[in-house]
Order: sequence, then structure tokens, then C-alpha cells
Amino acid sequence: MLNYYIRLFLISSAVFFLSPGFLKAQHWSGESTKNNRAGIISLSGRVTDALTGEPLQGASIYFADAKTGAVTNGKGEYMIRNIAAGNYLIEVSSVGYTSISEHIVLGGDIQRDFSMQPSVLENEGITVTGVSTATKIKRTPTPVTIVSKKELTMAVADNLVDALSKSPGISQIATGPSISKPVIRGLGYNRVVVLNDGIRQEGQQWGDEHGIEIDEYSVQKVEILKGPASLIYGSDAMAGVINILTNVPAAEGTIKGNVTANYQTNNRLRGFGANLAGNKNGINWNVYGSFKGAEDYKNKYDGYVFNSKFNEKNIGGYIGYNGSWGYSHIIVSSFDQEPGLIEGDRDELTGKFIREINNNGNAATRIAEGSDFRGIHPDLPRQRIRHFKVAADNRFNVGNGKLSVNLGFQNNKRKEFADVMEPDTPELYFDLNTFTYNIQYHLPDNSKWKTATGLTGMQQSNTNKAEEVLIPAYHLFDAGAFVYTQRNYDRFTISGGIRFDNRSINSKKLEEEDETKFEAFTRSFSNVSGSAGISYEAGKTTTLKLNIARGFRAPGIAELASNGTHEGTNRYEYGDRDLRSETSLQTDIGAEINTEHLSLHATGFVNAIDHFIFYRKLSGVNGGDSLVHVDGDEITAFTFSQAGALLYGAELYMDIHPHPLDWLHFENTFSYVRGRFNQPVEGIRNIPFIPAARLITQLKGEFLKKGKRIGNLSITAELDNTFRQSKAFTAYNTETPTKGYTLLNVFIGADVIHHKKTLFSVYVAGNNLTDIAYQSHLSRLKYTDVNEVTGKEGVFNMGRNFSIKINVPLLF
Repeated sequence: MLNYYIRLFLISSAVFFLSPGFLKAQHWSGESTKNNRAGIISLSGRVTDALTGEPLQGASIYFADAKTGAVTNGKGEYMIRNIAAGNYLIEVSSVGYTSISEHIVLGGDIQRDFSMQPSVLENEGITVTGVSTATKIKRTPTPVTIVSKKELTMAVADNLVDALSKSPGISQIATGPSISKPVIRGLGYNRVVVLNDGIRQEGQQWGDEHGIEIDEYSVQKVEILKGPASLIYGSDAMAGVINILTNVPAAEGTIKGNVTANYQTNNRLRGFGANLAGNKNGINWNVYGSFKGAEDYKNKYDGYVFNSKFNEKNIGGYIGYNGSWGYSHIIVSSFDQEPGLIEGDRDELTGKFIREINNNGNAATRIAEGSDFRGIHPDLPRQRIRHFKVAADNRFNVGNGKLSVNLGFQNNKRKEFADVMEPDTPELYFDLNTFTYNIQYHLPDNSKWKTATGLTGMQQSNTNKAEEVLIPAYHLFDAGAFVYTQRNYDRFTISGGIRFDNRSINSKKLEEEDETKFEAFTRSFSNVSGSAGISYEAGKTTTLKLNIARGFRAPGIAELASNGTHEGTNRYEYGDRDLRSETSLQTDIGAEINTEHLSLHATGFVNAIDHFIFYRKLSGVNGGDSLVHVDGDEITAFTFSQAGALLYGAELYMDIHPHPLDWLHFENTFSYVRGRFNQPVEGIRNIPFIPAARLITQLKGEFLKKGKRIGNLSITAELDNTFRQSKAFTAYNTETPTKGYTLLNVFIGADVIHHKKTLFSVYVAGNNLTDIAYQSHLSRLKYTDVNEVTGKEGVFNMGRNFSIKINVPLLF
């Protein structure tokens, strides 16, 4: 099967390298020769300040659909070649100015100048997530949040999901500093689809201790769609989509790069990342690499948390060609992470963490101390995750329409080590192969209607290669067909579509010691989903939105067939192969107001879910918890159940920036979600894993936007308030309420400039300055052993932490 996938990509690579556009590119010389020989359309012009008329250097002009763009020179001039004819949404952006997004029709060489208005905000962004073509965010009926490269660089985080978790409506399920799973409006795990450069990320995301396998330093932009997106992405996109873009083509005629270094004091995290990208004569490429390592973190109650250390190394990039016929890109990445798994076992007399050791051929334990907390290579138990991905991303002109073909292959190898007598022999070893496909045909524009039809899905197989087995070997095939359309009027946009999906799972039989551990079975799940929405510009400053969507999720293999335990979860799981598909109907309503003094974005939602799947503790025959005896230990047993559920909530973002004090920002972000079962489960109606309400308040000052030596100075004081979560799913002792807490954080950032060019940027931050000891409600470490000395259950989050990050831009 693996050889079959490799052959597919060898063929895709051959198509790219032998394409007429690519071969012609090797012989082009001279501007007029390029245009005449290739019939290539070009766009050129000038970008200026609307108030002064002065040229703007470094302004970006970008076509998201064509994946090409340019940067203005010292005279404010730009030129973009190698564009296929068609109707596009162009985005013009520059720091300190309001972004411009407008539709443009390219039928031949044209010139277009842009005048940009100075602004304290950039409100006119575009998105490619949940739509068939690039669309203005204000024109999309579903809530979309954009997180820029600069925002990610300024964040103090241990991983990418941690960096995103301050966005409204976003939280994380964490199992230590290196393992985080995204949660959108109270839904996580297989209810969130993660995309990376158009490829659906598949890597055992059903488990608590399974994070996403994407290099944080390589990310250029993240788009977060909140709400069901099954119409475009099929099963699992019930909560929304996180679209992570790493390989954004460099501007035409440039070679540029970045070098980033980060050090954090609490766990001595050191991170290094670098990338180099270029674009010449239509041939564009990018290469990146990174390394990250951290020792055990500490907090006021636990001291150093044993085995929270980790290390990670990644490499990737792409090469492609953009021509008048479209574009073709080959993308490759390799992710390699080794995280420790925190068990939280303690010595009863001292309350200190203990570690297992090999004592002259016998397994024993001792108190962890001194050098046990140092180093970046974790102790036992630990994981080793290697994720390899290769993809072909193509877009071709077909008549007056366009055909997008996106094919991807991923191999995820996940090993877990726990035996101190055989530390290099994995007790669990999942080997997951996934082939994904996304084929869309974009019909020619018809009276401002934009319509696309597509076929998407995947083929997946999992093999167990270790002695312990949690889920069976299986094969999965998934296919879905959809139609999506959008109509732009002067002041409002309507959009929607319909989709049909079918997913089949073939689970394999497994016998252990003459006993059947997994029965063979085959299940098939089908569904019709869709959405309809409207975005209305009530005035120059106000936009109103309404969207109704039906989502769908087929049960995952772990929910259907798991039978076993593994390190890091502290539970024994039993699947239920009679589970039904989850379906949802969600309504979103929102308003955006952007004035000279105020920016206000408010969204409310109601999400009704049928057959909501959740896991709960099994009750013992004589009451209490059901316990399974594994290797002399008693482990609590869990299984999966279903019930009707209702989730509702709201997100609010408000930025007060009083004119003429444009340098001052008073920002507030509030997120709230409530989840209830339609009928009580053991007398409890609260849904598990619902994040607590959160209010983030920032007072920010921005200075020296055009400084000669120091520029873009930003100083921020932040209060991160997480409220008490008293609505826990306490049935079967599955969850407990969690206390609220407030963290004080500060950030300072600036560019160091020489001859109008940024030499480097420096970001200094302090998190949790008052060293509060707290536990996040969604931290899985909250339920590890009780410290018999202090009486406190579980492991607490990270204490006071300072970070310094340096980013050096490279331009050749």
C-alpha cells in the first residue's frame, strides 16, 4: 500500500517538472520575451499613502487563489507576472494601513494603483477557509479569526495550539507543555479538522496525549473557522477548522528568509527556527527547519514537574511553478517529537515525584531529584512521534473555469515506551498511513455567482507493531461530494451548499493467548450536510452575519473498538461498535462594528447535537469505579455513551482606540460556552470538557511606527482571567469543578532599524508574573495522583515564566 502511494506522488512530481510552463521557465530571458512566449498576464502599479501621496515601500500585493504576489520597491512600484486569466480577490496590505481587498478581472496586462489609508487596525483581511475561493472576512457568514505570523512570534507558548488558545472561542486540552489539542467552542478531538497547506492533518488525534504534528516556527498564518464546516471538509468538522498555512510563496523576484530564536526561563526552553524562500521566473520554493527542547517545568506547589521535558526537530518546504495555466506545488514535511508523559506518581511521605529505575536487573522506584529534572530527553514513560507528509497542490485552467487538485500522503509513527527493564522497546506502536484527496472544479463566474463542486475524502490504514494494543488494525475509506455557491451583491453576500458523505471502516480481528481481543466488523456511515448564510453590510462601519449549518461526524475507531490502556491517559477504554454518527444543527449570529474609536465583534451561537459521543467511567458491580488489573496495577475503566446535547455561547472582542490617541488600545476578549445534555446522565446534565469562561484584558501602547533606530515599539499589560468552572460532568467521578484564576502578563516588542531596514525584532515577555499556582479545567494532569502531604490532587500548570525571542529577517 505504501509503495502505491509513493508511485502516485512520483507521477504528480513528474507532471510538475515536465509541465510546459516549467520547461519554458528554464529558457526565459528578458521581460518582453517572457510575456510574449508564455502568453502570461501581468499586473503592475504603484502603492501610495492616501494622505501624503508618498510611495509605500514593502507593501504586499497578494492573490490568495493564485498563490502569487509582489512587494513594492522604494518607489512604491510592483509587478506580478505568471498569473492565469480570471476573476480574483486581491489583497494589499502594509503595516500601519488599512488593508485593501477588492475583486479584479484579469484578461490581459493591466496597471492598477492603490492608495492606502493610515489606520490603527487592519480590518479588511481575507480567508480561504470554508469557502471555495478567497473571500473577504466581512463577506463570510461564518465567524473566522486570523492569527498572523507576527502575533504567533510575539506569543509565549510551548506549542502551536498553546499560542492559538488566546483567540476568542479557542481553548486547549493539554497533557503537559508539549501536548495540546485544539478545542473550538467546547468541542475537540475528532470534532475539529486541522489543515496544513490544504492537507487534512491525520495523526491519531483521538487521544488525549496526541497533539498536532506541525512545526510552530514554520507557520506563516492561521485561519480559524468556528462552526460546522462539514459542507467543505466532510466528517469531523463539526466544531470548525484550523487552517495552518506554512508555505506561502515569496513575492515575485525576491529571495527572503527569517531566523528565529527563543529562550524561556521556567523550563529552559530553547527554540531555533529558520526558513528561506524565493520566487524567480515563476519558480517558487521554500525550505525551513527548526529545533526545540525544554527541561522539566516548575510551579509553586509541585516544584519541578518530573518528566515534563521534551524535544522536537522538524524540516520541510516546497517547490512549485506558477504560470498562465495555473500552478503546481510539491510540499514535503517531517516532524519528529519526543515528549515525556507525566504520570504524577509521588512518594507518600514527602509528596515528591518518584521515578522508575532499573536497580541491578530489578524494577524499582526512587525520589526524583537534581539532575532528574534537567536535560531535554524525557524519562519513562515517553513518546516518539514521527510524522512524514508529502502533497501535490495544483490548480489548472480548464476552459473558463479552474480545476484544483490536492493530493496528500501522510505516515504517522507513534511509539510509547514505559518498561524500565526494556526502555527502548515500545509497548505501543501505531503506524498510520493516510492518503487524502480534494478535487474541486470552480465554474466560470455567472452574474456574480461563484460556484464550485468537489469530491474530497481519504483512505486510511492503521497497523499495530508492538505487544500492547489499544485499537485494532483497520482500513477506512471516506468520500464526499458537494456543491457550494456564493453570490455577491453591493451590500450583502449569500452563500451555501449541500454535501453527501459516506465513510466505511473495516476493523480487523485480533486474538491474544487464545482469547479474542478485537472482533472483526465493518461499519458504514452516511450523511447529508449543508449550510446557508448571509453577510450584510448595514453601513460603512457595521456588518451583520447569520449562518445555519448542519454538521456530521462518524464515530472514530477508538470510540468503536478500543480495548486497552496506555501511558498518559490513566484509564482503560472500552469501545462500542454500535455507536451512531453525531449530527448537529448550529445557528450563528454576529455583528461587527469598526469606527475611528471602537472595534467591536460579537458572535452568539446555538448548537444542537444528536447522538453526542462522550466517555464516562464504568460503574463496578458493587458500586464505585470499575477497575481493570493490568500488570499488577488497578486502572479505572471507561466506555463510550451517546446522548442528545445542546451547546450555546458567545464571543466578544472589543478594542477601544480613542482618536487622536491612536497609539493606545484597550482590548477585551471574552469567550463563554455552556454545554448540557438534553436528559440527565446519572442526574448530571453538564457535558464533559467544556472550558471555563475567559476574559482577557489588555492595555496596549504602540509607538515609533516610523522610528529611525527603534520602530514599532509595543508595550502591553495583560490580565488573563479564567472563571471558575462549576458546571463539570461529575457523574462517575469523570470530572471535578475547577477554581478560577487570574494571570498577570506583560509584553514588550520592537524593531531595530538601520537605513530604513529592520535588522532584527526583539520580543520580551513575562507570563504569570505573580506566580499563581493554578490548574486549567481542560488539563488532563488535573486528575493524576493526590499529593498526600499537601492534600492537593493532580499536577499544576506552569509558574512564572520569562521569554525572550529574536527574529532576524533576511532579504537577498
